[in-house]
Amino acid sequence: MFIQTEQTPNPATLKFLPGRAVLESGTANFPDAESAGRSPLAERLFEVEGVVGVFFGTDFVSVTKEDQREWYLMKPAILGVIMEHFTAGRPVLNADAGAGDEGHSGDAEDDEVVSQIKELLDTRVRPAVAQDGGDIVFRGFDKGVVYLHMQGACSGCPSSTATLKMGIENMLRHYIPEVVEVRPVV
Repeated sequence: MFIQTEQTPNPATLKFLPGRAVLESGTANFPDAESAGRSPLAERLFEVEGVVGVFFGTDFVSVTKEDQREWYLMKPAILGVIMEHFTAGRPVLNADAGAGDEGHSGDAEDDEVVSQIKELLDTRVRPAVAQDGGDIVFRGFDKGVVYLHMQGACSGCPSSTATLKMGIENMLRHYIPEVVEVRPVV
């Protein structure tokens, strides 16, 4: 098994591509070791000294490290955990665990503006942030303000504020006049 790695815009996060499906759909975010109980793979990754965050996409694993740690020291252990996990055929998530933030599939209750926001996020934003090892989740729309949650490599990334304000906010304001601002939520 050959696992590729890619740098992300967040220097504390590295993207691992195992060359096979990680999740069938959606994403799973584990911002700390306590949240990893629903994933045997995330639990094992948090055992590597210095790992502070794990994020799964459909075909990648993003790992976030402590700032004072060096990738050249951590990378072999992380590669070993991922390779051993997939080679042994273990599940990424426990059978009773959902994938978490599944994205933005519309609810029947969504009004037209929210549906347009979710559609633009799904088609134009999420593919780009997934390329960088992260995801963006719609959390709400109130009085012209769109609330978004950044995950994986995008969470805590130095360029995430610029991405939200100059990229996503400008795009949403262009297509949807009701949108006046985009704000991050934790």
